[in-house]
Amino acid sequence: MYTSHADSEESDRPHATGGPGQPAAALAHDQILSAASVPAYSWTDARERLSHRIAKLDLAPDLGSEIGSKRWLRGLGTFVGLTAAALAFWPSFAPLEAAAPAHIDDAVRDEYRSQMILPLALGADSGRHMGATALVEPLAGAPERPTLDMVATLAKGDSFERMLRRAGVGRDDSLRVAELVAGATALSDLEPGTTFDIVLGRRPAPGAPRPLESIAFRARFDLELDIGRFDEGADLSLTKKVIRVDDTPLRIRGTVGDSLYRSARAAGAPASAVQAYLKTLGQYVNLDRDIRAGDTFDFVVAHRRAATGERQAGQLLYAGLDRGEQPRVQLMRWGTDGEFYEASGVSEQRGGLMAPVPGRTTSRFGMRRHPILGYRRMHSGLDFKARHGTPIVAVTDGRVTGAGRMGGCGNAVRLRHDASLDTRYCHMSRVAVNRGQSVRRGQVIGYVGSTGLSTGPHLHYEMYRNGRAIDPSSVQYVTRAQLAGAELRRFKNALARIKTVEPGAALSELEQTAAEVAATEPVREIDKLAPPKRS
Repeated sequence: MYTSHADSEESDRPHATGGPGQPAAALAHDQILSAASVPAYSWTDARERLSHRIAKLDLAPDLGSEIGSKRWLRGLGTFVGLTAAALAFWPSFAPLEAAAPAHIDDAVRDEYRSQMILPLALGADSGRHMGATALVEPLAGAPERPTLDMVATLAKGDSFERMLRRAGVGRDDSLRVAELVAGATALSDLEPGTTFDIVLGRRPAPGAPRPLESIAFRARFDLELDIGRFDEGADLSLTKKVIRVDDTPLRIRGTVGDSLYRSARAAGAPASAVQAYLKTLGQYVNLDRDIRAGDTFDFVVAHRRAATGERQAGQLLYAGLDRGEQPRVQLMRWGTDGEFYEASGVSEQRGGLMAPVPGRTTSRFGMRRHPILGYRRMHSGLDFKARHGTPIVAVTDGRVTGAGRMGGCGNAVRLRHDASLDTRYCHMSRVAVNRGQSVRRGQVIGYVGSTGLSTGPHLHYEMYRNGRAIDPSSVQYVTRAQLAGAELRRFKNALARIKTVEPGAALSELEQTAAEVAATEPVREIDKLAPPKRS
């Protein structure tokens, strides 16, 4: 745009010219630009202004906040208005009319039948080109397979005879098999999950059950049973195959390192054995404070090796820990109760208070400001932080004197441990014991929740002595049982024998005998032929 010097103020003349003492700028005619034309109305600007005004109206505020305010009432009006508009435009509440059903005659039904997919065992058609016509003649009898080979599994809670009947074995054969097996081993000793290889023969008559040809299974870890017919038409007979088993215990020994669990697993110990070792050791030493990387772990587990290659790990027999200059830990299982005794013959549970749940303490015993009631009052217990559903265990042996709803404590369990000591576990999501029931140390009595006066999932744990609340962290439980006389001598002899087991010796393969090697070789087809009968 060009501006004339005549139109400028006197003070602006130096800017319009080339400056003080400089000639004025000269522009050609084609360099003079006219002022840009502005349209009288813009749809874009109008739309933006309208959108900005509508946004300021705030017709649909959040109905979940500021309940009862003017803004909330305005939002409620918008909601009611939109609902009324939606109902006003609803077409009708009359039911819709369905289409008239099509007439299906025999030709259409045959067309459908040729396209259906049905089990082949029922003689179904499989494709349009196989549709039945008048030229198809039914067979007098459908051919069957001469034998059926199957594998059946004994389910938990199922009976042996019922499993055989479900597999297709006839009533007479199932009773005979149950009688033969009961003579070799108790039917109740058959573990759930046991598999049975069953072979059924040809039916003697249409509709009759198939006769049982053979059934083989592993009845025990050291016994296989094979039931079959040696000759055609003969009765069922039982064949026992005793499997050689080595009962050498499995001893695992090594250095703790960064992790006791991972080091024991790397040494070849089963996961269940390591968990039992840690649980037993934790009753005598603090696994977090008292164990160092250079310490040596040592434990023995009952172990069985079969000549066929299977292995079976049993319960923990011995738990030891060598901590250098500190006293060694030597614990061995002894007695009918399966309790662990120290090398001196004394059974003792150490470690002080057993935490009812795994978790840190968030609130201790004493005066505090209640998070819900808002005033200071006595907090007569310990609060443990734990997730919802975490199992809660009894800190020691006792009897349940209360189980259920207990006011602000929510779902709770109260235990009586002796004539003067009681404990209570509060805010449970679920109670796992009943009133009058006896519980053992470490037994699950409930699960963490947030019932009653609670701000979140946690366990409130209380202890009372003669009806008066005491600090649970000030109490330690020590349980002792001591051997003496001949029982102590037998215990020490057994401890000396178990410590002579070589570490890792049970992990090697059990060498097979010549007879076992010959039994594993495949049978030649010529050997399967029966010898010729003499006339």
